[in-house]
This record gives sequence, structure tokens and C-alpha cells, in this order.
Amino acid sequence: MSTTMQLHLQNVPARNGRLWIRHGFKVFQRQPLALAGLFGLFLFAGFVAMLIPGVGLLLTMASLPLLSLGFMLATHLVLQKKMPTAGVFVAPLKLTAERRRSQLLLCLGYAGAMLVIGLLADWIDGGSTRDLQKLIADNADNANSEAIANAATDPRLFWGLATRMGLMGLLAVPYWHAPALVHWGGQGVAQALFSSTLALWRNKAAFALNMLLWGGLLMGVAGAVSLVFALIGLAQVTPIVLMAVGLMLSTVFYASLYFSFVDCFMFGAPQDVLDSDN
Repeated sequence: MSTTMQLHLQNVPARNGRLWIRHGFKVFQRQPLALAGLFGLFLFAGFVAMLIPGVGLLLTMASLPLLSLGFMLATHLVLQKKMPTAGVFVAPLKLTAERRRSQLLLCLGYAGAMLVIGLLADWIDGGSTRDLQKLIADNADNANSEAIANAATDPRLFWGLATRMGLMGLLAVPYWHAPALVHWGGQGVAQALFSSTLALWRNKAAFALNMLLWGGLLMGVAGAVSLVFALIGLAQVTPIVLMAVGLMLSTVFYASLYFSFVDCFMFGAPQDVLDSDN
């Protein structure tokens, strides 16, 4: 996995955005417990990191590029009929000193950008998002309190949310493939960020379809689960089921990232997965 490979940017048809999701599900079916366990482990590590005063949030955000690359490595192992372990998250840091430095710079850059986005959004919404979160936490046993209802109608909440989501979406573009381009392609930080941006731009139809399908899948599954458990009189367990389903779908999403990289940069993948969808 550490060998520098010749990567060639290519254009892919829009329909491939759907195939990436199908490939993700097929890989998950091969090693569901191992892949879900990796995602759960990352969430637990992030929770522990958040407990560190001052730097916990930054550490968690800085680790996100390694999460995406770690799942690409895990998918790569599953396709080779090998068992992925937690080592996939630190494997990118065990290559050459130059690549390790590039990965760490990507992580620091991502955390810094996320911090700036958060500060800008807080300035735009006047802190109304933080106030609402605090009210919800303080009134966990009385979620329908009048104070929460009033805070939720603050129009600044919309603009703060729009700023966060919009800028985070833009930040995802250069970082989508950048860690993988450093790991497999040996590219530097600037080149990897540029190559990732160019790949998403050239293949924007496939990525747009991919995101639309993921959004529809999430809403459809959430609606179906809520309806079914309401009809059978078990609405109280709906949040637990939704959490479990969300964990599975999140795992599949991260597993599918490998295939968008395969398509965009002509990196090899075992044909037993790819051929069945051609």
C-alpha cells in the first residue's frame, strides 16, 4: 500500500456516482463487523479527545482527513481479502518522513480551516447556535420548554447554519482525495489539494449524483424506520434503531470513498467487485 503509483486524472460518467455507493455496500457486506468496528472506534477516540480541555475539539477535527484515508486503506484490504484493523489509521504516518509531514500538514490545515469556519459562523449567528445547544442540554428532561422554542425561531440560526454547511462543503472539495494522493501518489500538500479539487470539478456530475443519492437514502431510511416503529407501537426505540442504522450507513459512506478515488485517478481495484456493476 505504500508504493508510489502512477495516478492519472480521468473523467467519469455521472452514473458512477451511483456505482460508488453500490461498491461501498458490497465491501461492507464482506466485513461488516470489522468496518463498523473501525468507525465505532474512531467515534470513541473522538469522544475521548473531546474531553481534553482546550485542544480536544481541534484534535478531533484534525483527525478527520486520516479517517477518510484510513477507510480507503481498510477498503483496499477488504478487497484483497484481508482483515482491516485499527492500524489503518496510523499506517499513513509510517511511510516516509516527507509523506508523514504532508499528512500532518493536511490535518493541521483542515483543523485550522474548520476553526475559522466555526468562528465566522458564530459571528454571523451572534452565538445563537451555542445558546440553543446550551438550552437543550440544560433542559434535557423538558425538551418542549418555551425557552427552547423561542431560541429555535431566531432567524440568525439559519444564516449561521447556512454558513457552516456551505463553507464545510467547499472545504471538503480539496480534501476529498488529498490524503490518498499523498499516500499513494506521493504528492505534496499543495499539489494534492489542487488535484483533488480538479478531480471533483471535472467529475462534478458524478459527485452531485452521489451526494443526492446519499441524501435521499438517509431521508428515506429515517422516514421508513420512524414510520414502521410508530405503526407497531415502539416509537420509543426509534432513536436507538436510527443510531444503529446511521452507524452502518456512515461506515458504508466512508468505505465508498475508495471507489471515487479509483475512478478519478485510475487506481486499480479487484475486478470481482467492479465487473458485476458494469
